[in-house]
Amino acid sequence: MDAFPEKLSQKLLQRIESNALRQLTKPNELVDFSSNDYLGLAKNEEIFQQTHEFLVSRNYKVNGATGSRLLSGNHAFYFEVEKYIAQFHQAQAALIFNSGYDANIGFFSSVPQRNDIILFDELSHASIRDGIQMSLAKSFKFKHNNLVDLENLLIKHTQATDNEQRTTVYIITESVFSMDGDSPDLEKMIQLAENFNAFLVVDEAHALGIFGKNGEGLVQQLNLHDKVFARIITFGKALGCHGAAVLGSEQLVNYLVNFARSFIYTTGLSPHSVATIFVAYQHLLKSQQDRAKLIQNIACFKSCLPTSIFHLPSNSSIHSVIIPGNDRVKTIAQQLQQNDFDVKPILSPTVPEGQERLRFCLHSFNSEQEIRAVLTLLKKII
Repeated sequence: MDAFPEKLSQKLLQRIESNALRQLTKPNELVDFSSNDYLGLAKNEEIFQQTHEFLVSRNYKVNGATGSRLLSGNHAFYFEVEKYIAQFHQAQAALIFNSGYDANIGFFSSVPQRNDIILFDELSHASIRDGIQMSLAKSFKFKHNNLVDLENLLIKHTQATDNEQRTTVYIITESVFSMDGDSPDLEKMIQLAENFNAFLVVDEAHALGIFGKNGEGLVQQLNLHDKVFARIITFGKALGCHGAAVLGSEQLVNYLVNFARSFIYTTGLSPHSVATIFVAYQHLLKSQQDRAKLIQNIACFKSCLPTSIFHLPSNSSIHSVIIPGNDRVKTIAQQLQQNDFDVKPILSPTVPEGQERLRFCLHSFNSEQEIRAVLTLLKKII
């Protein structure tokens, strides 16, 4: 069938006219400043080999899960790996989802109830916002990392909900934000949550593997894990594999198993995927040198970035250089790529108009020479 709905054609045309049309690109051999593989574990041959050996040693030669986890797909590895993850993160329990998107969709669409209140950072990831939209709760955004604005919303909505059945308030943030690489003041945010009897939920997607003695994340590094209602971690970034998990109480995990639709109605991860998560976690315990090199590279990037180029301060692997306008930022990214540096432009509407940027992702395997070279070239182009 060749016909295509006119409304859809118009939406594609609008993207083309604003130079914001998304397209799939082929893999390349450029110097990596774009992937989320912060510690290089995605291409780690030792993890690949150990995962295979682990499966063979258990005589587990199965390609797929065969069904949802509530039917036939809950293979034995799940229990072992979830127990290990919970202990690693000092949580009562962990529940593995197929992806970070699935975890956020499942959590936020099912946990907040009708007439509950969700207060979320305005720069929360799209998966969080999509889950919130599917919820029956009322939601309000607060200014990015602005605790004064958050407190004003808490005052307003906790005072306005004095009814027979107490309204539950959820505060949603990320420990490391995916576009700016910055972090909220989690200690003060927890204090606010306690003052207003609210439940704090933290997405740790870009903190896992980077922060903490063994890469446990920023919440554990700050020793705040016992004061957070739920943490959402993903394995597709620094862990270099696939999937995600929600960390929390056993009661929370039991609730999600019963009500999180993105968990209930999907085929489980394959035994190979779950075994890779297990092996990658164990590798984190041996990755202190990689993390130290990454921290060194972050310091190098911040010291070499020309002061004439406006950038957003970050202590994480993510650093953004604001270059307003889709046309201009795409042109500059293409020039960097033509010189063998894989730096991606982030366009509106992914970010607000006027906040278009080059997003640099730093890795343990980047060299200081590569960092200096790409920033020297950027300064020359600009």
